[in-house]
Amino acid sequence: MPYSSQEKKRALVRVRRIGGQLEALAQALEREADCPAVLQQIAAVRGAVNGLMADVLESHLRASFGNGEAAPDDAVEHTLALVRAYLK
Repeated sequence: MPYSSQEKKRALVRVRRIGGQLEALAQALEREADCPAVLQQIAAVRGAVNGLMADVLESHLRASFGNGEAAPDDAVEHTLALVRAYLK
């Protein structure tokens, strides 16, 4: 869960954007768009969800284990790098 009001606002904006992407995907499927275009939209949705997940996880790790935004703990940074690499 995002911990600051700024993080919460950013997360909600991303969720709404993802909702728009999903709606566009549904419309593409309804109009029987070409497969490459549909696959590209699916990949965009997946990337957006993975980015959101990474941001929420980062917020949680920093709040739980880090020393704050200014001086993050090395273990937190290492874990975040691994998660970001996995979610790409």
